[in-house]
Amino acid sequence: MVHDDTGALVAVAVDGPSGSGKSSTARGVATRLGWNYVDTGAMYRALTWWLISHDIDIHDADTVAQRVTEPLLDISVDPSSPAVFVDGREVSAEIRDPHVTSSVSAVSAVPAVRERLVSVQREIMERGAVVVEGRDIGTVVAPDAAVKVFLVASTEVRAERRAAEWAEGHGITVERTAAMLDQRDHLDSTRELSPLSQADDAVMIDSTALTLDEVIDRVVALVHERIPTFAAS
Repeated sequence: MVHDDTGALVAVAVDGPSGSGKSSTARGVATRLGWNYVDTGAMYRALTWWLISHDIDIHDADTVAQRVTEPLLDISVDPSSPAVFVDGREVSAEIRDPHVTSSVSAVSAVPAVRERLVSVQREIMERGAVVVEGRDIGTVVAPDAAVKVFLVASTEVRAERRAAEWAEGHGITVERTAAMLDQRDHLDSTRELSPLSQADDAVMIDSTALTLDEVIDRVVALVHERIPTFAAS
């Protein structure tokens, strides 16, 4: 991993609940800075998709733990063409299926899953200066990141965004999406291992009334403030 002269990890950690705009923000920031981009949530989705595809009961934690090392997981770190791969096959579209979305929290709560994927994520972060998004980046995956952001938005706005993503081919209403988001927020925030939470030194940004460019501007400004040498590279 790349560190600055103070020992801080040259990384932007973007955490927050589903639909808060983490992916779009992180990709935008990485593009502006010319840095790598890592979507950790996509890796949990990829593993969940693999488990479902192999007819493994995602609620059977023991079996999930036993099988977690079987699939080969990797992602593209190019923010202009993010992609996730399972055993060499790109599954970027499949992992966004609502069935995967409703199942990923249960898989993420298994200690062996988090242990394996955090290790893989840190290996990927070795590839250079990076913008990483997820739910436990600033607290667990990269606690020494130079910049930490906790991105939030109202449930209504998050549901509208996510429902729009799912609209084609799924027909899921905003109301149902909001209920799904609330359920996942509860599961992610109350799980015993690596719960969704704001790091003490993270800057909260509410994206409810902001455009994507405005959110990206705020994060990039933090990078220029805290690690100006790398921000200018």
